[in-house]
Amino acid sequence: MTNPAPLSVEMFDAASLRNACQQTSNPLSLYRQACDDARAWLDRGFHAGEDIVELIHLRAAFLDQLLACVWQQFDWQDATITLAAVGGYGRGELHPHSDIDLLILTGTGCESCEQSIESFIALLWDIKLNIGHSVRSIEQCVEEAAAEITVATTLAESRLILGSSRLLETMQAATGPDQLWPSDQFFRAKWDEQKARHSKYADTEYNLEPNVKSSPGGLRDIQTIGWIALRQYGESDPEGLAELGFLTADELNILINGRNFLWRVRYALHMLTGREEDRLLFDHQRELAVLFGYEDSDMRLAVEQFMQQYYRWVLALGQLNEVLMQHFDQVILRADGPEEMTELNSRFQIRNGYIEARTTSVFDKTPSALLEIFVLCAQNEEIEGIHAATIRQIRDRRDLIDDAFRRDPRSRRLFMELLKSPHKLARQLRRMNRYGILGKYLPEFGKIVGQMQYDLFHIYTVDAHTLEVIKNMRRFLFPEFSDLFPVTSRVASRLPKMELLYIAGLYHDIGKGRGGDHSELGAADAERFCQNHGLNKVDTNLVRWLVTHHLFMSGVAQRKDISDPDIIQEFASVVGDQLHLDYLFALTVADINATNPTLWNAWRGSLLRQLYTETKRALRRGLENQIDKHEWIAQTQQKALEQLEDRGFTAEEVEDLWAESGEDYFLREQAEDIVWHTEAIAQHFDKETALVLVKPRTESQVELATQIFIHARAQDYLFSVVAAALEQLELSVHDARVYKSIDGMAMDTFYVLDANGESIAEDPARIRYISTYLSEQLQDRDRYPEIVKRRTSRQIKFFSVPTETTMHIDPVRKVNVLEVTTPDRPGLLARIGRIFFDYGIELQAAKIATLGERVEDVFFITTADHKPIEDESLCAEIQSAICKELDEQAT
Repeated sequence: MTNPAPLSVEMFDAASLRNACQQTSNPLSLYRQACDDARAWLDRGFHAGEDIVELIHLRAAFLDQLLACVWQQFDWQDATITLAAVGGYGRGELHPHSDIDLLILTGTGCESCEQSIESFIALLWDIKLNIGHSVRSIEQCVEEAAAEITVATTLAESRLILGSSRLLETMQAATGPDQLWPSDQFFRAKWDEQKARHSKYADTEYNLEPNVKSSPGGLRDIQTIGWIALRQYGESDPEGLAELGFLTADELNILINGRNFLWRVRYALHMLTGREEDRLLFDHQRELAVLFGYEDSDMRLAVEQFMQQYYRWVLALGQLNEVLMQHFDQVILRADGPEEMTELNSRFQIRNGYIEARTTSVFDKTPSALLEIFVLCAQNEEIEGIHAATIRQIRDRRDLIDDAFRRDPRSRRLFMELLKSPHKLARQLRRMNRYGILGKYLPEFGKIVGQMQYDLFHIYTVDAHTLEVIKNMRRFLFPEFSDLFPVTSRVASRLPKMELLYIAGLYHDIGKGRGGDHSELGAADAERFCQNHGLNKVDTNLVRWLVTHHLFMSGVAQRKDISDPDIIQEFASVVGDQLHLDYLFALTVADINATNPTLWNAWRGSLLRQLYTETKRALRRGLENQIDKHEWIAQTQQKALEQLEDRGFTAEEVEDLWAESGEDYFLREQAEDIVWHTEAIAQHFDKETALVLVKPRTESQVELATQIFIHARAQDYLFSVVAAALEQLELSVHDARVYKSIDGMAMDTFYVLDANGESIAEDPARIRYISTYLSEQLQDRDRYPEIVKRRTSRQIKFFSVPTETTMHIDPVRKVNVLEVTTPDRPGLLARIGRIFFDYGIELQAAKIATLGERVEDVFFITTADHKPIEDESLCAEIQSAICKELDEQAT
């Protein structure tokens, strides 16, 4: 607990304020002005680079004197009463808009003080102070503290402002560790409290919009250490804990400098927002980056540099918290328990489930032991973790990892041994990252530690994402995850060398932040790693190929028409063989799931499975034996015809129904869906009325997606009408196929999920409503549903990334391929559809890919007479119109 610093008269003259208050019957405006002046004085100091510790303490000192002036306005008679600061204010730490927590402690003679207390609190509210207060006797304090750990914690930090010091000291003694919450119970409660808080932030320091106070590695973690130390040692000040030997010199440096950095960030947040705002929202990150002096460079934005500094500090503080909490566990909870020892070798042993160095000189004598300890953890399932003292040794000796260490054959052998280990590999790599070992051994990895990816697509920093990829790869091998990854689990179990997949995972994004193609940069680093670690040429080439092509499979699945055999043949030609396909499939699934959990859904999984299955068939058939399109169509038609004949149709009837349909329809649709469509069209006699069919679940490539089939007279704006209606129904389109028959009928298929990417198959009432609503919207050709005008989210508005488009002619399909990349927003497809109408464009098909809050949509378009648009100036004009329409909507 820190006593507030003395105030300069320039900041606040308490004597002048008291004199002025005595000369007026309503001093409220004087108090408010004093608060405004003090805040402005402190803010000027912040902008001038004054010591943040002094600013924080000065604000507490100012409040002490202001509250004393207000308190002395009231007649407390002869009552024994105390005004005390508690919580952060009790520690003498106040940010511009922090809660001002007060305890009014009542003793003898306070029965007549009730009105004065109420008036005192009311006046503080009128001054517009953000106070939190409680009025308690000593007995009530004891009762509340015994029942609630947070109350006991708050009272432990109580500090006298005015009144009876003896009364406060009596309360502190009555609620101290000798009376309530002994150290072991207090520690257990605080540890549980921290675990619950961390779980709200996914147990990671790397949240996209972290909370400076509450996220892992934040200020609350520092405070938790102080509270436990205060209970155990009677000391919470960092310097005092260092004098007691509880903190090493390096730990003290991390704690002080990390805390001060977070204090500056929190002060700036409060100052910029004018309220108690502890969340580093996107809106504020850019402002703080500028305020902290960062500038955009050719390779990295200022905000990315600022956030990397933030992430590195909270990672260091989180790791320090982990060490100290484990130390508390060993000295408080386990001190008197039985001790079990298992000797592993001459360097390490297991003590009560935790591995530890047998001497303090282990790493000095055998530097490669810095890697060996993690190998032992990955080979011995009984090891729960690393002993706190040994973590400190690892951190203090990590500078032993230099070029000579990296060249040492023992080091290289140990790292490869780790990648081949059976137990908790992902956990060991995370530990190595937290303790600074992974980034020291692989300097290229060290560059991406804490590196933010400033978009709504990636929710992790590059290093956190990379380690999450490895975690997913491990999951493929565990039976409990086979339901989540049914195909990938089978594929991964067949991979001859899992360590090659792990290496590709480690290096697939390692080139980010350097400028240039990160896949190529990472591939070069991966090749160098493989050569240095003794991999043969075949394995090295495979790893390099995987890193180079790690985005290839997802790009094809999400942006190309994988029902087209030419696309499958082209993809298979790049992959080359089954081994490359298996490794690439496993890497792709692990990567998507580690980028953003919301990206992986049944639809995206089914696309990858379809691409994998069709490519596997193409490879089995032989790349030289490409399937003929007409053969493909004939096979599909024959399969559909057989099913229709089983339902009572004759071949002649079916041929008549199919006569007006083009080849594309039979090339791209599954036989089961053609049967469903044909049967419904045959029973629908009024061609002037739209036929709307909703199929809850398909059996093939669009598993769990709901298929909406529309057979209607082709008309202007049809795509826009349907897209807008689906938007109003809060459905997300994931694929669209548009066909126009010779007789002028449109046959459009949309595959949809709900707005959260989930199936609607189990909601029959909603499916009936969808069918009815779409039929009504399509019935009146002169009426179009209003484009949805839902509020664009705060995050999307902030990431006002300009729309990007490309357009080229596909010489095989004879269509223009238009790619649109833009932040997702309401009414997007409907607006693009209107532009198509304005320019007389026929939409042949669409691939809709929503990646987090970003869409990457591909449209296959032609002129009205089904020819590609060859006029380059017209192509540019169409793209310009799309960009203008979408970007104006986003503002």
